[in-house]
Amino acid sequence: MRLVIQRVTDATVSVNGETVSETGKGHLVLIGFGKDDTIEFAGSKAWKTLIGKLTGLRIFEDDQGRFNLSLEDIAGDLMLVSQFTLYASCRKGRRPSFSAAAPPAIAEKLYDLFVEDVKKQAPGKVGCGIFGASMKLDFTNDGPVTIILDSEDFS
Repeated sequence: MRLVIQRVTDATVSVNGETVSETGKGHLVLIGFGKDDTIEFAGSKAWKTLIGKLTGLRIFEDDQGRFNLSLEDIAGDLMLVSQFTLYASCRKGRRPSFSAAAPPAIAEKLYDLFVEDVKKQAPGKVGCGIFGASMKLDFTNDGPVTIILDSEDFS
């Protein structure tokens, strides 16, 4: 699993011109699952570590302008959006290969389980995209601050 975490002041997801989810200050998280991620991965040590990192990363500024506050500290929101393209390979040719991404049926189950588990620990509102939909994301990257987490680093 790969997470791209962006510190945002706000985030909105729209499908077919209709807003499906909105959040305020917190994280916009793009979530991708790899072909080696199985249903058994849900609930694993790496899974739990990534969720803990997501809510506990100290990437919000304190009164001195230092990254000392976490999502938990500011009671921030989360916008969770599935994105299989995080597993794109551009090594050969000009068309990306997505063969390293999890099959859609497995990725959707993992995404749903991830959202469910994150909601149990999230300090604020949790918004979501729609799995497999063509979505428009509107957000303000605050900083900008972008952090990438990969489950391989925590296995």
